[in-house]
Amino acid sequence: MHFASDIDNVSCVPGKSKSKRRSGCPVSISLERFGDRWSLLIIRDLMVRGFRTFKEFQESGEGIATNILADRLQSLEAAGIITAEEEKTDGRRVNYRLTEKGIDLAPVLLELLIWAARHEETGAPCALIARMANNREQVVAEVRRRWRERDQTPFLPKFGDDEGSDKSMQTRRVRNPSNA
Repeated sequence: MHFASDIDNVSCVPGKSKSKRRSGCPVSISLERFGDRWSLLIIRDLMVRGFRTFKEFQESGEGIATNILADRLQSLEAAGIITAEEEKTDGRRVNYRLTEKGIDLAPVLLELLIWAARHEETGAPCALIARMANNREQVVAEVRRRWRERDQTPFLPKFGDDEGSDKSMQTRRVRNPSNA
């Protein structure tokens, strides 16, 4: 593995608090910030589904309890991954939005999506995942564009368990081993 040429591409953040961390490992620190199921699903919904409100997250179909949702939104905001903004037309309503730190997770979520579709049975259409895997840079660029322009149009459909018999790359491989 060659990392020397990549050193200039990673900026370290000096002076950030390291209190209450299990270790100095970047993976461990990342998991402390957003590594639970609910936080990643909230980030996903903000990033690719166009969700913005507490109610939209609650009705996403994942079954998150309101107290857990409120806690995760607060934690993600405290970590600087999301921001809460008052609705311009109704100050009682709050819209959530990824920060730059949050949108930088786009490649991570893309890789998680591709990995799961390759190795697990999912509701993701095989052709869609294959296109995304073959066009990673364009996918991330489009997600970032939508974020910059505050475009709430969903980038991905909601994947279900009954969206057809060819649900995932894993299913396709099992049915047709020559595609493996």
